[in-house]
Amino acid sequence: MAIATIMKLTVETFTVHKKFALQISRGTTAKNTNIWLRIHAENLEGWGEVSPFSITKSQSEDTANLLLEFKQIIPQLEQFHPLQREEIRAKLQQIQVASAIQAAIDMALYDWLGKKAGLPLWQIWGLNRDRIVPISVTIGISTPEAAVTRLKNWQNTLEVKMFKLKLGSPEGIEADRAMVAAIRRLVPQTRLTVDANGGWSFDDAINMSHWLAQQGVEYIEQPLPVAQDHQLSALSQQSPLPIFVDESCFTSADILRLANSVAGVNLKIMKTGGLTGAMQAIQVAQACGLKVMFGCYSDSSLANTAMAHLAPWADYLDLDSHLNLIDDPFCGATIEAGCLLPNNQPGLGVTHHVDS
Repeated sequence: MAIATIMKLTVETFTVHKKFALQISRGTTAKNTNIWLRIHAENLEGWGEVSPFSITKSQSEDTANLLLEFKQIIPQLEQFHPLQREEIRAKLQQIQVASAIQAAIDMALYDWLGKKAGLPLWQIWGLNRDRIVPISVTIGISTPEAAVTRLKNWQNTLEVKMFKLKLGSPEGIEADRAMVAAIRRLVPQTRLTVDANGGWSFDDAINMSHWLAQQGVEYIEQPLPVAQDHQLSALSQQSPLPIFVDESCFTSADILRLANSVAGVNLKIMKTGGLTGAMQAIQVAQACGLKVMFGCYSDSSLANTAMAHLAPWADYLDLDSHLNLIDDPFCGATIEAGCLLPNNQPGLGVTHHVDS
């Protein structure tokens, strides 16, 4: 006997192109094909986004495989109601669905809930938008001249309060230093952080930590490859700067594993499997005395707006990927005085350009 459909799920792809290609230690990206999920029930529609990402060869996702996975699981989900979020989450974990798909489904269910209640998510959770800190904007690995050009473009785009510099250049730490020095000469007082994306050896990380401290950098993100997590504790003891992790940390379980080795964690909705997982990770990180940062992949305004609703709980925000897109199809949270603020519309408060 066929199971009655309670909610309907539809997916479609969309490709976004970057204004400036982003180079990190693992490679360069100029575009990304993401997936738009829509959940329909009771004449309401909740939206979610899948942004494929790659950490290592064994931890990588591509759009084609994710679409195939969606087609396999959609019939199993349409028997649920959007309010059965815990049962849906348990089902997805039972069949080991990719974290980015879990993220899209979870944010779509929350979007649906907010629209059902007629309230934005930040208000449902009782959060205060005045507590949201300014976002940092990213400058990828590049020559000193190109880095300065990118910095000026950012400054012409919005009120920049903080820059995040991608290091781990394939040309070595001297190239990293030249890039940082060029940026620091131009903005001697602006807040800086750096992210090596696992591109340094242990010795280079120690060396760079002392040099970057002299440049007034606030913290170092993911200095070592994931395979060298066992060296994070020793690095933290010798580094004058706080050490944050990104690629090494997906969920709450990773936070518990790393809590005594680092000072902070970078949480991304595609890694945590949605807003539910992000909230759990925030609480665990705070209980462990760690700083919390929100990051992104090649996410559009849809996914970044979802995380912006949780932003009052974050110490640092790196939700700038949609600001580097030529063709972002969505509109949601807006920049005000360097801060990414969710609006007062129900749910996520995101619109689609074709529909708006």
